[in-house]
Amino acid sequence: MEVKEASAKYSRATGYKQTEVGVIPEDWECAAIGSAIDLLTGFPFPSSGYSKSGVRLLRGSNVKRGVTDWSEDDTEYWPAITADIRKYILKAGDVVIAMDGSLVGRSFAMLSSDDVPALLLQRVARIRSEAIAQKYLKAWICSHRFTEHCDAVKTVTAIPHISPADIKSFKVGLPPTKAEQEAIAGALSDADALIESLEQLLAKKRQIKQGAMQELLTGKRRLPGFSGEWEERTLFELAGRRKDLFDDGDWIESEHITDKGIRIVQTGNIGVGAFVDKDDKKYIFEKSFISLHCKEISHGDLLICRLADPAGRSCVLPDIGEAKIVTSVDVTIFRPPASVANRVFLTNIFSTDQWFRAVSDRSGGTTHKRISRGALGRLRIRVPSVAEQSAIAAILSDMDAELTALEEKLAKARAIKQGMMQELLTGRIRLV
Repeated sequence: MEVKEASAKYSRATGYKQTEVGVIPEDWECAAIGSAIDLLTGFPFPSSGYSKSGVRLLRGSNVKRGVTDWSEDDTEYWPAITADIRKYILKAGDVVIAMDGSLVGRSFAMLSSDDVPALLLQRVARIRSEAIAQKYLKAWICSHRFTEHCDAVKTVTAIPHISPADIKSFKVGLPPTKAEQEAIAGALSDADALIESLEQLLAKKRQIKQGAMQELLTGKRRLPGFSGEWEERTLFELAGRRKDLFDDGDWIESEHITDKGIRIVQTGNIGVGAFVDKDDKKYIFEKSFISLHCKEISHGDLLICRLADPAGRSCVLPDIGEAKIVTSVDVTIFRPPASVANRVFLTNIFSTDQWFRAVSDRSGGTTHKRISRGALGRLRIRVPSVAEQSAIAAILSDMDAELTALEEKLAKARAIKQGMMQELLTGRIRLV
């Protein structure tokens, strides 16, 4: 309703008109891109001719949403460029679109100098334009409107695909001058640059956190003021060998589940080191809680999911604003005494590759792999004194807080970019 009202408001406003791409300024044109672009589809380079080095081949698998992926597993090479394939040479600034696959309409990119030299393989389209500013064209191809267009025209088969004609029929709003097109593209490029810088910083901070975990959680690096040997203990030993401190959640059948009552923490709520709240919250009836003799869990309990994927992931239950909470039978409720273990320290231990390998080695099942509570309780970990555990946990928690702040900043930047696209590509905000 709000979108329709906004469109009506703009269509009534002086200087705007309603078109197939929405409300745009009267001096803009709504047109299919076909007559304004040079579209080329790739050459069917035979896989028998691939080599271990040479010129990279740009295949559909190398084109992701807005970026190229030249990872080793996805990259193939052609020995050399010969006269008969010169037309398939790509250059920086080319817009490329994967024309096959489940993500068709979502796999596109603009090539940079890092992507060339490269040759265009079949079922990938290359677009160039003299009539439309290339970066402005790229902004439309990267918009949700192009995705929606492809969803509407793609073939519905085992492998969905679009044709060159489908791409050419895509309609865009065109400002009257290249200067305005370039100004819009420049603003969106600045937003992209901010997003990219935040993504790179976030990746760097995550690597730093991983390095810190590798050193601090193994005792390879000791914090100032701490010494002494680390002790190897089983999880059940850390719980004082008490079942009430190392117990399963409850088996709750669907007939007991409702949309209000007592909250159920599901296996999907347990991420790697963090609680993941979701919209599809589940509850059980008050009467079921009593009749099933459910175990109530509390803020601060350490929950370990024994069901893949991956089995062994854990979190300390935060305050989720519920009066009563229960959890699934595939979740172990771990309550080691504070005098023995710091639970945040343990969740970091339970987030390492070494931990997940140990859990996987002891997991069984075919359709749904899981580790039993008994096998989980027998897993051994090395722990320092509680004081050192707490110091390590504090450092890693500070790093997590920094990562969370960066993730929120990145999400905000992406949301702002989407808002900018909506305003700039429809002319609601004019830059020249």
